[in-house]
Amino acid sequence: MYKSIITAIFLLISITSFSQKKNVLFIAVDDLKPLLGCYGNTEIHSPNIDRLAKSGTVFLNNHCQQAVCSPSRASLMFGLRPDKTKVWDLKTLVRTATEKDKTVAQQFKENGYEAVAFGKIFHISMADKGHDTKSWTIDYSKVNQYNYPKELGEPFAGHYQKPEVKKEMQKLYDSFLKEGLKPGKARGKVLGKIKPSTEMLDIADEAYGDGQIAQNAVKMIDQLANQKKPFFIAVGFKKPHLPFVAPKKYWDLYNRDKIELANWQKKPEGAPDFAMHSWGELKSYSDIKPNILPSGILNDTKQHELIHGYMAAVSYTDAQIGKVLDELEKQGVANNTIIVLWGDHGWHLGDHGIWCKHSNFEQATHSPLIFSAPGTKKGLKNSSPTEFVDIFPTLCDLAEIDIPENIDGVSLKPILTGEVSKVKDLLSASIRVVSEWVIRYATKDTATPPGSKLISEKEKKQRLKI
Repeated sequence: MYKSIITAIFLLISITSFSQKKNVLFIAVDDLKPLLGCYGNTEIHSPNIDRLAKSGTVFLNNHCQQAVCSPSRASLMFGLRPDKTKVWDLKTLVRTATEKDKTVAQQFKENGYEAVAFGKIFHISMADKGHDTKSWTIDYSKVNQYNYPKELGEPFAGHYQKPEVKKEMQKLYDSFLKEGLKPGKARGKVLGKIKPSTEMLDIADEAYGDGQIAQNAVKMIDQLANQKKPFFIAVGFKKPHLPFVAPKKYWDLYNRDKIELANWQKKPEGAPDFAMHSWGELKSYSDIKPNILPSGILNDTKQHELIHGYMAAVSYTDAQIGKVLDELEKQGVANNTIIVLWGDHGWHLGDHGIWCKHSNFEQATHSPLIFSAPGTKKGLKNSSPTEFVDIFPTLCDLAEIDIPENIDGVSLKPILTGEVSKVKDLLSASIRVVSEWVIRYATKDTATPPGSKLISEKEKKQRLKI
């Protein structure tokens, strides 16, 4: 009888301890630059991200470690700079040099959290089939099933719903399969011929991937809220990454004729050639090259369309974020949930004559970072230097769990609570010099143009080896 009472007491203490732990909502947005209302932009419609900002702190001077998807995400998730993760490209598996290290999700998992991921947290080519199985307590493949509207079905290549485009793509795809190509190769060959950079249709949010991701995340919050174990829910939205596809209602938020183009579309005076790149990611779309002028820049009509599409995609994803935030409120756990929102890097919209990321200009490295957490200040805007390696220790500090000793970042909690205005003076050489050679290597073109001599021969061999 005495032992039963003691056991019951310990169980009660354990349950109470779990209930007092803070949940974590970890929101990633692919290719999101700080083109947001909370960052001072008056044209964009981002009401949900802006309301998150009002409940916490906006870091105005935040930068990624490297403006390429895989390196940025690997660095952020492990709290280690690319020199330690050894991920500099889109090929290297995330666990190549970090087998003994922990991701931030793994750290929470090992501290009693239910950990689950939706959408894109790691780049698809950098993790195992479980989206880095070590990081999660819930099987990634089981919770990332999509249920698209029956009248439309699954978008081709995960993006396209326009009936005439899908029909043409499917016809080509079937012909390539008959030729003996494997599905992945066949799809790639289709996209080599038909690949629009934008799409605008009057359809439901759930007809595209981000609507499905939000829907699944909402269901999981409903499932895990108020359970014995706290949750670490990572939600990775895929827009505004190319192609810029979004329901028509988000395009209708903007007047294309009033969208301003970049004032300066030339290489900066005195900048070395290797600081530039030829925005090859955008050029892979079938409607781009016909719109490039002899001067090497896009004509104004296409520029307006792309910027319009980017803004529509931002607003579309913002609406999906709103659904997730609303569910926290509905389940009564918003006041006990730490929320962090980040975009993996910035994005060029024609400035310097560049599109996409893959540069060391501020437009590519400057990335949004917003924290909202119980017990911290609301409505703060902080302009001190911060970087993505700081997210890992900050989340641990806010949740009162151990911070691994080997990580490179520092906790931003003192800024969030209003104790200090900065925790570092510099970004500690966090952003690598990315030459044109690195850009081409990341996009499978290993040609070595002028300027690559700035990378040591030893480092070149190491990168080619991986």
